[in-house]
Amino acid sequence: MADDRLIVALDVPNAIAGAELATTLEDTVSFYKIGLGMLTGGGLALANELKQEHGKRIFLDMKLFDIGATVEAAVRGLAQFDLDFLTVHGDPHVVAAAKEGARNSDMKILAVTILTSLDRDDLDACQIRAGEVPDLVGARAAAAFGAGADGVIASPNEASLIRALPSAHGKLIVTPGVRPAGAALGDQKRVATPAQAVADGADYIVVGRPVWQSPNPKAAAQAILGELATS
Repeated sequence: MADDRLIVALDVPNAIAGAELATTLEDTVSFYKIGLGMLTGGGLALANELKQEHGKRIFLDMKLFDIGATVEAAVRGLAQFDLDFLTVHGDPHVVAAAKEGARNSDMKILAVTILTSLDRDDLDACQIRAGEVPDLVGARAAAAFGAGADGVIASPNEASLIRALPSAHGKLIVTPGVRPAGAALGDQKRVATPAQAVADGADYIVVGRPVWQSPNPKAAAQAILGELATS
């Protein structure tokens, strides 16, 4: 049985390419992330197909952000697809609204803390308040948990800090920005290896390009799973 701690990001152009990749990976991978990049390319249809017809777990990475009523309505609509995880921005009013929208489903609401592609210079450009990135991530995670989030999205660098929060007990930590040793960083700035991310407290790791850009995606996924098996 596949280790569902590995979530493979189907960050490919459309549902056709995503379905082909899932077919290539076969039973090696049991959990997939589908994000905004594929939304207009049939992403929701693929999510439903992989869930209902192939028994896969699905992480819908929408990073929703809007007024509470709109977020609640959007989440209520998405909850009908029986998906596993959904991301929203970690602002407390967004998290609370999303939890209300998901109230009659098993879909977990994960709050985005600070994107793993951002560092302090980027936050300065966005006029985000002063402070070290890990401290801001911890504060946003605590606020999201307080608003009812089932878990958070954070870089591996902050996983141990979040896991140590009293409010993190029983909550999920999902880490993108995971790169096997020797893999290119791409646009990620706060990264770690799969084993390190899990050792630091991550429940799930998200890996995209190191798998789907590989000449042999299945072998790449198996190598990551092999590393997880030793952690």
